Amino acid sequence: MSKFAMKPMDVKRFSALVGPSRTPGAAYISKELAWFSNFDESILGSILLDIEDTEFVSILLGRDEVGRYRLFDLKHGMKSPKKAEDWLAKRMEHHTATGKKVFEQGDATGEAMDLFTPIVADKKLHPFFLRLRDEPSFSSAKEIIAEMAPHFVDIDGNYVEQFQSTGFDARLWELYLNAYLVEEALFFDREHYAPDFLVKKFGKTVAIEAVIVGRKTAVTDETINRPIEAMSPEELMEKTRDEMPIKFGSPLFSKLKKEYWKLDHVAGNPLVIAIADFHDNQSMTWSGTALLQYLYGVRHDFHRDDEGNLIISPLKIETHQVGDKVIPSGYFFQPDAENISAILFTAGGTISKFNRMGKQAGFGSASVIMHRAGTYHDHDPNASLPKMFGYEVNETCQETWAEGVSMFHNPNALHPVPRELFPSIAHHRFDDGQIVSDLPEFHTYASQTFMLNITDKK
Repeated sequence: MSKFAMKPMDVKRFSALVGPSRTPGAAYISKELAWFSNFDESILGSILLDIEDTEFVSILLGRDEVGRYRLFDLKHGMKSPKKAEDWLAKRMEHHTATGKKVFEQGDATGEAMDLFTPIVADKKLHPFFLRLRDEPSFSSAKEIIAEMAPHFVDIDGNYVEQFQSTGFDARLWELYLNAYLVEEALFFDREHYAPDFLVKKFGKTVAIEAVIVGRKTAVTDETINRPIEAMSPEELMEKTRDEMPIKFGSPLFSKLKKEYWKLDHVAGNPLVIAIADFHDNQSMTWSGTALLQYLYGVRHDFHRDDEGNLIISPLKIETHQVGDKVIPSGYFFQPDAENISAILFTAGGTISKFNRMGKQAGFGSASVIMHRAGTYHDHDPNASLPKMFGYEVNETCQETWAEGVSMFHNPNALHPVPRELFPSIAHHRFDDGQIVSDLPEFHTYASQTFMLNITDKK
C-alpha cells in the first residue's frame, strides 16, 4: 500500500508560495476551491471550478529553473470535486516518486535574487538587514521575503546591494508595494525603468512611483535600540501640524519635479506616488494625519453639539513652518500637481508586516510567539477616537497586505484613479472643502508587533 499522503494547505500559505504565478486573469474564468501539497512542498496542487462549464480542474505546480512555482500538469473536464481530488492525489504521488524538484518550463531566464548573501562589505550592512537575516524573531519575514525574490523584477539592477545597505527602508517599501499589488490581482508591466510599477486591469493602466521619508542620519545599533520617547498629545499635535508635513513635502515635491507624466508609457494614465514614513523609529505609527493635512491643506476641528453629536469642521491651512523653513500647504493645489492622480500611504510597510504575514502563512521559527496591538477605525459617526485591537499572530489570522492602506485622491487630477482597480483599501477624496473617506470594515491606523523567542535552557 502506498504511504503517500497529499496534504491540505491553507490558502494563505499557498498564496505566499505561488505569488504572482497565479495570473489575475484566472479569476475571470475559474474559482479556486482547495489547495494541497506533498510532504516537502516541492509540488503544490489546487482544485478549481471552471465557472463557464461548471466542471472541475486540477492543477499541479512545481518550481521552475528560477525557483518560481508554475503549472506543469493539469486535467480539466471532471464532473465532481472528488474526481478532481483523486486525480490530483495520483498525479502528485507519481511526480513525487520521481524525486524531481525542478520542473523546467523552457522559458525561464536569469536567476532568483539572493537577498541574504552579502554582496557589500560587512561594515556597510544595514542593521535592520542583519536582524532580518540573522535573528530567529524575524525568521517568518525572512522566509516569506525569500519566496518573493524569484518573482521580483530588479529594474534598476542594484536592488540587492541597496536592500543590504543604505537603501534598506526604500527597497523594503517597494517589496511591500509589490506584495500588495499582487494581492489586488493586478497585471504587472515592469519593463520600464520608471515609475516603479505599471499595473493594469479592466483595460486601464495606473503608474505608481515609490518614495519614502528617510532618516537624516545612518541607522546604527544605537539608534535601533534607542528607547521610543513618549509624546504627550500636545507634542504629537505639534509635530503633525508643521514638522511632519514638511518631511512629507520634501520627497513628494522632488517626485513632482521628475515629471513622470511626460513619459510615453505614463502619458494619459493616472500617476500615483506611494509614500511611507521611515524617518524615525516607529514614526509611521503616528505621522499619517500630517500627510492628510498637507495634501489637502486642511485640518479638522471636532466638537459636540447640545445633543452630543460629533460635529466636524474643516480649517484651512496656508503654510507649514519649522524655524526658517516654510512650505505652502495643500500639495494637490500646487503647480503641476494636477498630474499626480493620488497619493498611496500606509503605516504598515515594515519588517513587522512581513513578519506577521509570514507567521500566519506558516513560515519561521515555531519558538517565536508574536502578538499584535493597535488601533482601527470606529465606524460610529459619533466616534472621535479609533478602537483598540490585539491578538496573537498565528495561522488562524487573516491579515492582508491591503489592510491599513489609504489612497488620497487629488480633486484636481487630470487622470483620476479608477477605484475599481484598488477595491481592498481606504479611499479619501476632497469634497466641498472637506475630506470624505470610504473605509473598509476593518481599517487599521497603526499597530505594534511584540515578539517573544522561547528557547530551551541548558
